[in-house]
Amino acid sequence: MLGYPWREHGKLYNSAGVIRDGELVARYDKSCLPNYQVFDEQRYFVAGSAPCVFDIAGVRAAVTICEDVWFPGPTAAAAAAGARLMLNLNASPFHRGKQHKRHEVLAARAREGGLPILYVNQVGGQDELIFDGGSLVVDANGTPCFQAPQFGEGLFPVTLTVDAGVVSVPAQSIAPPLEPIASVYGALVIGVRDYVRKNGFKGVVLGLSGGIDSALTLAIAVDALGAAQVEAIMLPFRYTSQLSKDGARIEAERLGVRYRSIDIAPVVDACTQVLAEEFAGLAADKTEENLQARARGLLLMAISNKKGYLVLTTGNKSEMAVGYATLYGDMAGGLDVLKDVPKVTVFELSRYRNSIAPVIPEDVITRPPSAELAPDQKDEDSLPPYPVLDRILELYVEQDASAADIVAAGFAAEDVYRVVRMVDVNEYKRRQAPVGLRVSERAFGRDRRYPITNGWRAGD
Repeated sequence: MLGYPWREHGKLYNSAGVIRDGELVARYDKSCLPNYQVFDEQRYFVAGSAPCVFDIAGVRAAVTICEDVWFPGPTAAAAAAGARLMLNLNASPFHRGKQHKRHEVLAARAREGGLPILYVNQVGGQDELIFDGGSLVVDANGTPCFQAPQFGEGLFPVTLTVDAGVVSVPAQSIAPPLEPIASVYGALVIGVRDYVRKNGFKGVVLGLSGGIDSALTLAIAVDALGAAQVEAIMLPFRYTSQLSKDGARIEAERLGVRYRSIDIAPVVDACTQVLAEEFAGLAADKTEENLQARARGLLLMAISNKKGYLVLTTGNKSEMAVGYATLYGDMAGGLDVLKDVPKVTVFELSRYRNSIAPVIPEDVITRPPSAELAPDQKDEDSLPPYPVLDRILELYVEQDASAADIVAAGFAAEDVYRVVRMVDVNEYKRRQAPVGLRVSERAFGRDRRYPITNGWRAGD
């Protein structure tokens, strides 16, 4: 059985074919076409309208595709057409908590149709989407009888029994469920691995700042590709602390990656000198800070061009949400590993990775986050504390709560309206950001599209 696009009478269908002895014996056209979040199937395909039931060793079996199993209609139609077994083919993307939802949906469909369901899911990454596998089988009562591990490809035989036309599924191997933080880490690893390999890059390079975001990104990259395909560059300036320099060097040594330090002061000073006449009479401001970030981006992209390495950017979801990043600076690159990972989760993931082997120095995890673009700079000088910021962002970005609703939930109105405004006005930056791996139900990009030109403000 395999999936393919099928054109007939000028209409394009998302189809699955049953092949036996080299011949196509049955075809099913997907009937439920998702058109929300990352899915755009109604733009391309026409919905099918009929079940597909065929014979396997004397058992009447049906095939459905992905979204079909999330609604009662296709399973009910197949059962009414005589199906006693359902085969459901999937390219179901991962997000945190997705496997539990799949269990609930499959159990409901199996009970409604009175038949077992074999749910087969894709494994691997494609652009921002990550497919986590976790294929499973439920019996006619909705009880899980088999589950494959997540994030691993394999062939997994499943035993079915038939008695008087009734298909039963004996209890078999059930892969233990991953803890939520472990599943997110696994998703990021497979996402980096497949993006790099499928797009033909020789390896990756990233700026290792001595902060927690780049430290976690480096660990994920090594777990995905191996140390030999990863290069880390420290790009210090006058404001870079010794703690940052030491933390970066120690982690690079622990992970065994190629590492070097390149002072960006000559680049920044040259830019400042070239712009001196243009800036004459104007006070120093964020422009000078951004020059530092852009010098780093310039050097990393030059290394990328010369060596055929993909630049991994390291901005997290909290920063991308409020624009705490520099266009053509720390946003310069080809893949943002943490783009859908809030800052609080960055800390959780770092602790999780260190529980496997302590590769991220403790000082890097416990120090106050800082961009180090100015003396004694701290993130929380410009932003609410990250636990507060991330909860506001979760409500506004992922749950579509209004600013008034968030204030009613107990958050300070000043923080809420400031954060909401920052999210709205920084859409233009996110439109120019690299692709980022999706691990939540609402990531920036295809999940959440917001106008750049927008005169409305929360509170108006």
